[in-house]
Amino acid sequence: MSAIIRMEGVSFSYNSDDPQQTQALQGVSLSIEPGEFVAIVGRNGSGKSTLAKHINAILTPTSGEVWVDGISTKDTDSVFAIRQIAGMVFQNPDNQIVATIVEEDVAFGPENLGIPSDEIRRRIDEALSLVRMSDYALHPPHLLSGGQKQRVAIAGVLAMHPKILILDESTAMLDPLGRQEVMETALRLNRERGMTVVLITHHMDEAVRAERVIVLDRGRVVLDGSTREVFSQVDLLRQLGLDVPQVTSLAQLLREQGLNLQPDVLTVGEMVEQLCQLL
Repeated sequence: MSAIIRMEGVSFSYNSDDPQQTQALQGVSLSIEPGEFVAIVGRNGSGKSTLAKHINAILTPTSGEVWVDGISTKDTDSVFAIRQIAGMVFQNPDNQIVATIVEEDVAFGPENLGIPSDEIRRRIDEALSLVRMSDYALHPPHLLSGGQKQRVAIAGVLAMHPKILILDESTAMLDPLGRQEVMETALRLNRERGMTVVLITHHMDEAVRAERVIVLDRGRVVLDGSTREVFSQVDLLRQLGLDVPQVTSLAQLLREQGLNLQPDVLTVGEMVEQLCQLL
C-alpha cells in the first residue's frame, strides 16, 4: 500500500533569508499509510504545527519534498486539490465558522466547489450526522459550546470529502467534555470510515488513543513507533520536556517500588488487570 502522506528530507525556516534563523523543521522524513491514526507530539516550538501545515500545502518546504496522495505540494496548480484531500481543523473553531447557521457553514466549502445543490444537501446531512450534530443544523453557531463548535468545524471539512483529517491542536481551547467530544468524533471517523487522521496535540491522554506516535524535538523526528513503544520510554520523553499518560507514570512509580508491572501500561483498564494478576 502506498503512503497517503510522504515527506522526504523536509526542512523549513520561516525566514529562509536569515542565516541565524532556527529551522522549524530539519530533515524530516516520514510516511503515513491510508487509514492510520497518528498523533504528533512535542513541546512548544518543536515544529508540530509547522509539519501539519505542510500536509495541506499551507506551507511548502525550504528543502525536501512532501507528497499528499501522490501529489507534490510544490505543484502550485495542485494546491486546491491537495486541500480537498487533506482537510485541516485548527485550534479556534470561531476562526473557521463563517456562517450564522450551522448547516450554512457546513455548506460553505461544497458551494465554493460549484457542487449541485442536491449533492450539497446530501453532504450537509451526512457530515452533520457523522459528527452527531444533526439536531443543531438550524442553530446559530455562536450559541454552541466549544466542543460543539469544533464538531461543526470538522463537519465543514468532512463536507469536502477529504481522505485525511488533520486536527492541529483542535482541542487546545476546549474543556474536558469538549475535548472528549472531538476525540470521539476523530476516532469514529478513523475506525468506521477508514479516514486517515493526523492529530497534533500536547495532551498525552489524547495521543495515547492513536495507534502510532511521532515525537518531534527542535524540528526533528526523535521517536516514531507504536503508541506502546513510544510511551514505554518514560525517561526519554521526560528528557524531551514531555509528560506521559498518568497511568504510565503511575506504573513506573509502582515498578520502582518493586511491583512487577509492564512498562507499557497505557489505560486504567490495563493497570487494573495487571494489579489483579499480582493479587
